[in-house]
Amino acid sequence: MTAIVTDAHYRMSVSLIRDLADRGVRVVACEKASIKNPVGFASRGVLRCVRLPEEGYLDALLALCREILAQEGEKPALLPVGAKTLALLSEHRERFTPVAGLCIATPTQLALLNDKAAVSSLAQKLSVPVPENFERKSGENLDAFFSRVPLPCAVKPHCGEKFGLTAAQRYRICRTKEGLQEAFSHFQAITQEDPIVQEYLPGEAFGCSVLAKDGAVYRTICHHRLREYPVSGGPSSCCESISRPDLCAYAEKIVWETGFSGLAMFEFKCGAGGAPRLLEINPRVWGTFPLTRASGSDFAYSWFCLAANLPLPEEQPAAPVRMVYYPADFAAALGYLKAGKPGRLFAVLQDFINPAVKNGLADKKDPAPARAYFRNLFCRGGHK
Repeated sequence: MTAIVTDAHYRMSVSLIRDLADRGVRVVACEKASIKNPVGFASRGVLRCVRLPEEGYLDALLALCREILAQEGEKPALLPVGAKTLALLSEHRERFTPVAGLCIATPTQLALLNDKAAVSSLAQKLSVPVPENFERKSGENLDAFFSRVPLPCAVKPHCGEKFGLTAAQRYRICRTKEGLQEAFSHFQAITQEDPIVQEYLPGEAFGCSVLAKDGAVYRTICHHRLREYPVSGGPSSCCESISRPDLCAYAEKIVWETGFSGLAMFEFKCGAGGAPRLLEINPRVWGTFPLTRASGSDFAYSWFCLAANLPLPEEQPAAPVRMVYYPADFAAALGYLKAGKPGRLFAVLQDFINPAVKNGLADKKDPAPARAYFRNLFCRGGHK
């Protein structure tokens, strides 16, 4: 049994590689030739590392699948980690299915779930709660629109990833009319369309992640975001696995309605009263994916099995566990301190010395990826 794990420079790829190797899967990690020192290549769980050319990337990946099929007599499971690779494989699935096993979304599913406005409309149709949206009326000028939007509010593009925006660049929290005007113009210039304007939700953030095929959900894991960097709504720097049947039920409604296949993370945030609202869906490997390994669940191997058309193992429910990313959590501590929240700084220090808190990348049995990550970080000159 062989799995091809793409985009090995992402730190999420490391937990995927480790889990598969622990299950006896032969792991081939691949990355574009232009990317230096992919952290996934450093893992002891990798059987073979393959560099693929920037030009002709898809053809080279197809040739790799054919090579493994010819050598082993069975199709490798192709597991795309990066969003761009996922989109390419989704678009060209007919070329790959004869030589590789896939469990990924269709182009239509990706387009729908990557569009925040479309997700909001679908969620409302299915009675899944979402934040209140504010839209310009026909013929309404911007000044009149800005005057009636309650503050604070959140402004975001329909699909920021399509324009190369990082997680921290895909939203603005606006507390003044001037800030709203600036954020609206900023995203409008990038996307050439009006951005989404939503109510600001001050409550806690949660995620519900799923593994599905043809609309059926086979695995779920929920997490509570404890800290983030940047501290005003950035990706998780510390999270913990939790049980939230309500969030799972919401996610399952949308998965069933869309016939979705693959991995996805449903992001929720709570209003002042504590009720969760669906913000967006990431239909791919998500940033806190290593929590699936830290909690002892079997997401990675189950994804492999669905792609390879193998029987699923007996489900291993996620155990309650806390996970941190360094140095992101240290950066978050400084951010909270600057924001006048010194208690969060002490929480970071407590988790740092707590042996029960899992590290999202470092592993005593496989230390090289963490060393590679920090080396790359140092060479880039800062946290990214």
